[in-house]
Amino acid sequence: MPGTNLTREEARTRADLLHVDAYDIELDLSSAREGGTFRSTTVVRFTATTPGADTFIDLVAPSVEEITLNGAPLDPGSFTDSRIPLPNLAAENELRVVANCAYTNTGEGLHRFVDPVDGETYLYTQFEVPDARRVFASFEQPDLKAAFAFTVTAPTGWVVVSNSPTPAPVGEGSAQVWTFEPTGRISSYITALIAGPYVGVFDTYENGAQKVPLGVYCRPSLREFLDAEDVFAVTKQGFDYFQEKFDFPYPFAKYDQLFVPEFNAGAMENAGAVTLRDQYVFRSKVTDAAYEARAATILHELAHMWFGDLVTMEWWNDLWLNESFATFAEAVCQAEAPGSKWPHSWTTFANQMKTWAYRQDQLPSTHPIMADINDLEDVQVNFDGITYAKGASVLKQLVAYVGQDAFFQGVQAYFKRHAWGNTRLSDLLGALEEASGRDLRTWSKAWLETAGINVLRPSIVLNTDGEIESFAVLQEAPALPAGAKGEAVLRPHRIAIGLYELADGALVRTDRIELDVDGPRTEVPELVGRHRPAVVLLNDDDLSYAKIRLDEDSMTVVTEHLGGFTESLPRALCWASAWDMTRDGELAARDYLALALAGIGRESDIGVVQSVQRQVRLALDAYTDPDWREQGLARWAAAAEEYLRAAEPGSDHQLAWARTLASVARTDGQLGLLSGLLDGTAEIKGLAVDTELRWSLLIRLCATGRADEAAVTAELARDNTAAGQEHAATCRAARPTAGAKAEAWAAVVESDTLTNYVQEATIAGFQQSDQRELLAPYAAKYFAAVKDIWETRSHEISQQIIGGLYPSLQVTQATVDATDAWLAEAEPAPALRRQVVEARAGIERALKAQAVDRAAGAR
Repeated sequence: MPGTNLTREEARTRADLLHVDAYDIELDLSSAREGGTFRSTTVVRFTATTPGADTFIDLVAPSVEEITLNGAPLDPGSFTDSRIPLPNLAAENELRVVANCAYTNTGEGLHRFVDPVDGETYLYTQFEVPDARRVFASFEQPDLKAAFAFTVTAPTGWVVVSNSPTPAPVGEGSAQVWTFEPTGRISSYITALIAGPYVGVFDTYENGAQKVPLGVYCRPSLREFLDAEDVFAVTKQGFDYFQEKFDFPYPFAKYDQLFVPEFNAGAMENAGAVTLRDQYVFRSKVTDAAYEARAATILHELAHMWFGDLVTMEWWNDLWLNESFATFAEAVCQAEAPGSKWPHSWTTFANQMKTWAYRQDQLPSTHPIMADINDLEDVQVNFDGITYAKGASVLKQLVAYVGQDAFFQGVQAYFKRHAWGNTRLSDLLGALEEASGRDLRTWSKAWLETAGINVLRPSIVLNTDGEIESFAVLQEAPALPAGAKGEAVLRPHRIAIGLYELADGALVRTDRIELDVDGPRTEVPELVGRHRPAVVLLNDDDLSYAKIRLDEDSMTVVTEHLGGFTESLPRALCWASAWDMTRDGELAARDYLALALAGIGRESDIGVVQSVQRQVRLALDAYTDPDWREQGLARWAAAAEEYLRAAEPGSDHQLAWARTLASVARTDGQLGLLSGLLDGTAEIKGLAVDTELRWSLLIRLCATGRADEAAVTAELARDNTAAGQEHAATCRAARPTAGAKAEAWAAVVESDTLTNYVQEATIAGFQQSDQRELLAPYAAKYFAAVKDIWETRSHEISQQIIGGLYPSLQVTQATVDATDAWLAEAEPAPALRRQVVEARAGIERALKAQAVDRAAGAR
């Protein structure tokens, strides 16, 4: 639908023509409990630079009842293809549109959810990228900012929250009216409305004379689990840090954070009304890594209030200006803010975010950080590891290049210069150049405008006395994957080299050298004549964005003593390097398993432990020789049980190993332990078998045929919540029967009634790695259905299905060939092609890794 898929040229033409002043939006949600549609009335005032010109406004709605432009009625039948034509504009214009808009169950537009615990209805909006038009008529592009004033009719007794402070409702009877003050000039995609019988906890951020009202909301059924005090503590820490570093006061009248159900993303930076997925309200025990992740999300969205909301990109090709900056900001705040609980945040960043970036940057869909976004379909698939994690990594590199003080001075000037406006990359770089005195054009071209990744390796030559005769850093630029645009380039890197020695089994850094690396070979004369250390670690402190490799001697020491690093960041860098080597086919998957089994027991950082656990499972499922896979899985399951029983009672490590065993248990004894933990006949000291862990145990028992529908029904009776219903859907789809798979497939592919979360849960249960033979017939069904799914479902729903049901467990050349045949015959839209090509790349990588593992087994 070309009307839905706005192009960059259309947006540019419209922005040149229009200046939007204000929206007055009336929404009648009084019938929300019944669902269906709601009445939306939009009055928008705007000027036109060329009187007599034509344009259009965006709307996605079942029907339009009235269109009035400058007092003259227009034919409602002109509304077609998600656009309302606006002919013969005046210099000053007022448009009124009355429409019937639809509630959704997909997490887009105005999402409607009924809580099974209390039977109440809960609403929230999600508008990024182009979904404000599902709720009111709008010029749906980020550079047409305006003031927004919402008037909302909703059931009496509800809570209604928007970008402006919540007014007292007026009216009597079954419905009341909330009239919000106009916002400042913001983009349509960060407007918000949250309504329903939510409950709130309130506080105030105070800094001298500044007082910012704070609110944290959730559904009543989650209130007992809401640790609002911790949320407020992280939020206030962020306010202190960001206001000091940005030298610009928080720009909105209040700051609410609302934990909402069935949310597709982690959170959304609506101005003054941030929405977060309510899985961040922890119903059961979680590890410290989960609290760290929640804090990172809170700080990410708070940083957006300045970078994204106050100052907004002009078009979506600069999406990275929003997301990369917020991702960098969340990590640096946690690392540096006084009183932070997670000063090791750069370890987490290196271990998780950069691993995501490295993976994305090696796909055929790799792209420059400053991506070429031609239309909305392009941007909707571009919320990826490059836009978030690579961009943030490059900002960290930029900070090392210009200095942190100069970096934040440039940011401060940028905010002051462009407050309430829209910007391009050149605006930020200009401010940073002024502050640092550095010419950043060459840096920008190398880092922001090219795709691909570099590899750094040490070249060490020793003399007969064991001293370093020569030391150089070698840089490689691997060819971009087939189908990727552009060419591989070598880049300038600011890195540190860490020198580590063994002392009583510990690896201690004895020296650190910081230098610039440029070109294929950079000599390091400072190391010549020194005794060779036990470990030489390139990119120590993780200053740059590059894959690193260890020399042979360092690799030997690390293999034996990886847990011996006294600091968490070098451990994370070595773990990440080993994992990357496994993915690249430089290290056999069985050798990665051996490394993990040797080192993970000494790993103290729970976030690293959980990442390695996930990576080992992926290596075993996808990268091992299929003939050896079961042996590897058996070793991993046995180790998981051993570590579980040996872990400190009640510790995060104990819980992490319990979940790992729950995902991989296979012997009668292991599955019997899961059953015993579930029914109370077995116990592990300190392990709380609470609601979420119970479901984890049951999912595995269902997948192995040890639990049936009666067990699922009984567990759902214990936990008949939204989360419980989602877990039950996973259990049912995980059963190892043809009937269970057929039911799950029909529910997802042949019907469109599932909510976004139940669909996601069903897909997760369907794709069981132990059930490859059972799933094999669905490969052909996938290719027969995927194009129709793309064309008939919403973006979020189709993306779940396209990625989730791709036959990724069928790691064969036949899967590659079937994908190629479909790509050649189906003529998919570019965004659909990208998703399928990315999935295909996973099969090719797995085939290569399996061959390496097979060869290792033959040694």
